[in-house]
Formats: sequence, C-alpha cells, structure tokens
Amino acid sequence: MNLLDYKLFSLGSYSLHMFDLLEVFLIFFVARFLLYLLRKFMARRVKRNQIDKRKSYAIRQIVKYIVYIIALIMSFDSLGISVTPLLFGSTALFVGLGLGLQDTFKDLVSGIVILVERTVSAGDIVEIDGIVGRVKDVGLRTTRVLTRDDIIILVPNQKLINDRVINWTQNQMSTRFSIDVDVAYGSDTRLVERILIEQAEKHPETVSGLKPVVHFTNFGDSGLAFRLFFHCNEMFRIERVKSDIRFGIDEAFRKNGITIPFPQTDIWIRSNQDPNQKGA
Repeated sequence: MNLLDYKLFSLGSYSLHMFDLLEVFLIFFVARFLLYLLRKFMARRVKRNQIDKRKSYAIRQIVKYIVYIIALIMSFDSLGISVTPLLFGSTALFVGLGLGLQDTFKDLVSGIVILVERTVSAGDIVEIDGIVGRVKDVGLRTTRVLTRDDIIILVPNQKLINDRVINWTQNQMSTRFSIDVDVAYGSDTRLVERILIEQAEKHPETVSGLKPVVHFTNFGDSGLAFRLFFHCNEMFRIERVKSDIRFGIDEAFRKNGITIPFPQTDIWIRSNQDPNQKGA
C-alpha cells in the first residue's frame, strides 16, 4: 500500500501517485486484451466462412479505434484530468487547427468511410494513377499499398474516395488482359491466330474455362496488328504472366517462320533528268 500510495509528481493541488500509473496500465492492458479476443473471434468466423476477410478487417479496425478512444478518456479520468474543460477551453485552438489541418481531417473522415463501406480493404489489388499495388492495411489517415516493385507507398485516404481508383479484387471473378502483337505482311494470319491462342492456353495461370480470343485489329504501317485476349486470376503479378506468354509467342514465331516487323520507311527518288541526255 505504501508503494501504491507513493507520490511521483506534484504540482500545486495536483499530485500523481504510483496507483494512478498502474490504473492507466491496466486500462490499456484490458483494451489490448479485448482487441486480442476480438481478433481471435473474427479469425474463427472467417475460417468457418461465416464472414469474409474484408468485412472482418473493417470491423476490427473500427472497434480498435473506438476502444482506444474510450481507454484514453478513462486514462485521463484516472489521472484526475477532466477532458470536458479542456475541450471547451480550447475552442479557439481547435478552430485554428481545423483550418490548418483541413486535409488531415478529410483523410480521417475518408478513412472512416472506407472502413464502413469497405470499398478498399487489406489484400485488395488496386490501381491508382496507373500504379498497381496490393493494399497492406487501411489506417484512419493513410492506406499502405505494396507496389509490384515491392515498394510501400502511403496513399491519403481522401484520394481513395475522390479520385478514380480501380479495385481489381471487387470483380469477384477473373480479369481479362490483352497482349498486342504485330507480324510482317504476307504472314499466315490464321496460323498467327492459332499460335497466340495456344501460347495463352499453355500458361498454367490463365483461366482454362475461358478460351483466349484473338482480334485482327489493324493493317499497320509496318505490319499486321493482332491483339490477344485472355483471362487470369493473378492480377498483382500479371506482368510476369504476360512476359511468359510473350516468350512463348516469340519462340513459336521463330519455329514457324513468322517475322515480327520493325518500323521501316521506303524512299522513292524520282529524277527529272532526260534519260537520253548524257551526263558529264
């Protein structure tokens, strides 16, 4: 009892005792323990397919912020600090902060909207300003996204709400991708079509139930233009899948004598000189 009643700090009529610090520690310990139980409970429900991972993550994030806010208020109360006078006495300060931190507050509100609506959740594959990445976690202010180059970028939450964002995971199905190929004039177009389809079907990560399609798109300046369409479930590393298919196409073209053209220009020179006139 003497240890718990030991005075650590004193300022005027206010004093801080060892018991106060222990009470704060217990409050945050209980908060962490409750969140641990919630995480275990939600993981069990996800495992039993009673709830999807996206909804589980959103619920855990919202509850976490609520629990920590309550724990912080209770900690102030246990330390003898009244929160209400601080709030009313700092109105002017909060107005100034609100004007200076408008973007921050927008990000906070956007974070709450994202967690409630679950438009973006951990594990989703998203495309933002042409950058494709996997969402690591959604915070109240920023969202961490892992790019294909294994670089973590921090995206303000208001950007996910206001800007055009493609969420590939929301499709709930395989996504169609394409590869453009040009061949030289005079090539057997039907043979080109068969080769492109065969190479797409051979890849183990393309969807076997959806047959690839080839479109003869144009008579180009340097060659005949084709576009190969195929479906794939691997959206994050799709560039690797495309590269594998391109390797196979190039090898098959070489075996069948099909040439991939390069840009070239033919120049015709017309002479106005009389062919009967002898030059010097």
